[in-house]
Amino acid sequence: MFSATQSSKSEFLDRARQAREERQGSREKERCATQIQALVRRFLCRCRLQKQLRKEVDDYFQTSESGTTKRNALSIFKIARKLLFVYTPEDKLRFEKLCRAILTSMDVENEPKPDILQDNKLVTLYLSMLVSFTDTCTWRLLRGKGEALKPALTRICENIMGHLNQKGFYSTLQILLTCGLARSRPSLSKGTLTAIFTLSLRPVIAAHFSDNLLRSFLLHIMSVPAIVSHLNTLTPECMASLQTHDMLRKFILFLSREEQCVDICVCLEGSHTLCLLGNLIHLGFLDEKVLEEEANHFVKDLTDMLSYCQRYVSQKKSNLTHWHAVLGWFSQTVDYGLNESMPLVTKQLQYLWGTAVIRTLFSDVLSKKLESQEPSPSAQQPSTSQNNLPVKSLFKRAFQKSASVRNILKPVGGRRVDSAEVQKVCSICVLYQTALSTLTQIRLQILTGLTHLDELLPKLWAFICELGPQGGLKLFTECLNNDTEESKRLLAMLVLFCDCSRHLITILDDIEVYEEQTSFKIEELLTISSFLNTFVYKMIWDGILENAKGEKLELFHSVHGWLMVLYERDCRRKFTPEEHWLRRDLKPSLLFQELEKGKRRAQLLLQYIPHVIPHKNRVLLFRNIVTKEKESLGLVETSSASPHVTHITIRRSRMLEDGYDQLRRLPSNSIKGVIRVKFVNDLGVDEAGIDQDGVFKEFLEEIIKKVFNPALNLFKTTSGNERLYPSPTSYIHENHLQLFEFVGKMLGKAMYEGIVVDVPFASFFLSQVLGHHHSSFYSSIDELPSLDSEFYKNLTSIKRYDGDVGDLGLTLSYDEDVMGQLVCHELIPGGKTMAVINENKISYIHLMAHFRMHTQIKEQTGAFIRGFRSIINPEWLHVFSTPEVQRLVSGDNAEIDLDDLKKHTVYYGGFHSSHRVVIWLWDILSSDFTSEERAMFLKFVTSCSRPPLLGFAYLKPPFSIRCVEVSDDQDTGDTLGSVLRGFFTIRKKEPGGRLPTSSTCFNLLKLPNYSKKSILRDKLRYAISMNTGFELS
Repeated sequence: MFSATQSSKSEFLDRARQAREERQGSREKERCATQIQALVRRFLCRCRLQKQLRKEVDDYFQTSESGTTKRNALSIFKIARKLLFVYTPEDKLRFEKLCRAILTSMDVENEPKPDILQDNKLVTLYLSMLVSFTDTCTWRLLRGKGEALKPALTRICENIMGHLNQKGFYSTLQILLTCGLARSRPSLSKGTLTAIFTLSLRPVIAAHFSDNLLRSFLLHIMSVPAIVSHLNTLTPECMASLQTHDMLRKFILFLSREEQCVDICVCLEGSHTLCLLGNLIHLGFLDEKVLEEEANHFVKDLTDMLSYCQRYVSQKKSNLTHWHAVLGWFSQTVDYGLNESMPLVTKQLQYLWGTAVIRTLFSDVLSKKLESQEPSPSAQQPSTSQNNLPVKSLFKRAFQKSASVRNILKPVGGRRVDSAEVQKVCSICVLYQTALSTLTQIRLQILTGLTHLDELLPKLWAFICELGPQGGLKLFTECLNNDTEESKRLLAMLVLFCDCSRHLITILDDIEVYEEQTSFKIEELLTISSFLNTFVYKMIWDGILENAKGEKLELFHSVHGWLMVLYERDCRRKFTPEEHWLRRDLKPSLLFQELEKGKRRAQLLLQYIPHVIPHKNRVLLFRNIVTKEKESLGLVETSSASPHVTHITIRRSRMLEDGYDQLRRLPSNSIKGVIRVKFVNDLGVDEAGIDQDGVFKEFLEEIIKKVFNPALNLFKTTSGNERLYPSPTSYIHENHLQLFEFVGKMLGKAMYEGIVVDVPFASFFLSQVLGHHHSSFYSSIDELPSLDSEFYKNLTSIKRYDGDVGDLGLTLSYDEDVMGQLVCHELIPGGKTMAVINENKISYIHLMAHFRMHTQIKEQTGAFIRGFRSIINPEWLHVFSTPEVQRLVSGDNAEIDLDDLKKHTVYYGGFHSSHRVVIWLWDILSSDFTSEERAMFLKFVTSCSRPPLLGFAYLKPPFSIRCVEVSDDQDTGDTLGSVLRGFFTIRKKEPGGRLPTSSTCFNLLKLPNYSKKSILRDKLRYAISMNTGFELS
């Protein structure tokens, strides 16, 4: 009973709860249905309203387009409110119509014309809207009675601009400008560009040129590639606006604050910093007045920006670098989208080293007048007498004459280093030096621009000479030991001067340097070379170079580079007096002692400026090096061992062929060693005699005489001075390259043994043997006169041709007569179809010179060098110039020192120094023979017309004179009887009919015991003029 009552109660409660939940659910459904109905009704109502409003807008524009209703500002305002109320991206066309209606109602003129780009119509329209709504000047509403509203409406415009700036307005304009201008041909029309630039400038003006907006303008607008160039071309009125508001000055002063400049550089990537730099330089070029007034700040700004870029310029490719068309390998991100515009940016940068900007920046230097005075009448001498003066007096006279014309030879000093003028020039030099090290890919353009103004470098040199109380050299040597900022700036001036001057002299030909004396007078080059020589010497000898890094090392290479260009020019064609390059305060003995001890400064001196050491001492050093190598290779006779000897048998009738066959396969060390030669005569019989170096010398001389004979066509002679170089047609010999290698080995052997041979090489060929053509200072055109002076004159006449070179009908090819056939050589691929015009004539000249001296004989020269260097280490010859190596090959070109020859002469056959015939001989040589005849005499007895470089003490074998009584074929050497007869001048018969003879292999003169001095003179003169040697008696 009780349990039944409880069960019914639970059921009752469950039913009540369920009924309650059902009622709650019904109410929730009713509420949701009501809410859904409300949302649907609201959506439908909004759709109807939007549809109605759009219909009204469409009806309005349709009516307006039909022209039935005149549009006024109020109606447009009302319709604009309706459209903006319902605006979605689908309403772009209606918005475009609205913008056009607004512009029409405001009577706006000069609407930008759309161009060919897609969507450009909309861009143009929106730009026009923004131009109108950011300035009230064109509003018709404000004309007449509406003038009172202008302040309020202007404020509205300013608010609009402020709102736009907050929403990234400048970034959007930058994208628009970059897309339209960063290409080879700009796609923005004049109107569009004007509108964009006007919009970008208005906020800056409205904010009264505040730092914040100047920063935005520089970051987003002035960093657009070549925008100033495009503005100047398309919209001059925009450029006028920039000048009216003195924007360049404001930019310069803004960037002159270091924190602002760093901020700008950090925000911009390398490419955009370069673009900003180009635009600023272009503005400076266009506004000379501001540039002149703000030169110091302008220079500082550009230097700081270039220095920032320089931090990321790398010398080589790596995983962290990117290639940039102007900066080279760059370790910041590079915007490759700007590549198309880089030529225009480069053109803007070129204004920095253009004549106009250089004249403005270097005005203090260029305004200096070089002191001059009229030469005194007493200094003027008849030209005829000058021709007879010795070289030394000619140099002295040149110095006197030049000093009277341009008195800047001696560093006089007197200009204070801390003066504003000097500091300004230093800053400018630092700027250009920074540009050279940063803009690596256009470095040559910069150097060419700086050297274009002929007067700049001479006046800069005069300026340098006046620095400090005691002149330029003293000041700069003191700066070497200081690490102050002032010292670095002064040294930067010297570096710039050296880099530019080196570049200038490298591109000038001999006519411009020696005859026209372009830029520098010869006397100025003398003074400069003396300054550079001393400066480099002090850097090395004082130990500065040993620890030099960074700027100091760059300074050394610049000064040394300029010095070596002058030295090599002087080696080719002398302009300095004797001993000009020597350092009198350097003792060779001390230098050699330090070299023995391995002192670094001595090694560096020998590496960089060996010319400061007398030539004789360098030859001694070379001989010592060879001697040491011989000792190390065991090629020298000692008490405990004898060197290995190579024996060869040579048929006189086939000397070249036998020598080539037996020696070409020998290893280098065997050729360096002792070689004994046995000659076989035409009958096949061994010739009598033992080779104690004399026979090998004869063999070597005969081999060299044959291979260098132009008739063999291995070598040719240059036109004019008859000097030797490889023949381009040597390929007619089947094994011509092996022959060249063999010739190189033989010449190397002669030099190795100290045997001088009378082989005059063309200097351009010797330069290649020495490896000078790999130097960055080498110029093919400078060496061309040593090959063909007439051809050189013809090429340089093309360079100076004032008219259109195209009229000459030349192509980039060279036609040559090769054994009766005309062969066309293309200087570059397809060159015979490419005309030579004014733009490529310089390239044509250098290509032609390179072809004639390198390309044509590349294989022959390479083979010769391989052979030569297998005997002579090229590092041994580093201490010699090209003419000095020629002297090493062929002996000294100085006057023959008869006293030295007499001192080192050995007598045989009864002759002695007091013998009558010997006294006559020396008297004839010194008094009766000319210098040419003395040279012929030396060639007659030694086979070389020049004396040994170190004197006759080094002639091997020594020069000897022997008394002979019989003909050569009967001569069996000295006997007791012949010696006694010679000593006491007893003759079997009068030898008046016999001629003197010689054995050049032993440097031996065979002299009959003549009875009269006149007979000796006549016979000797006849013998040397016939150049017969042992062949004629």
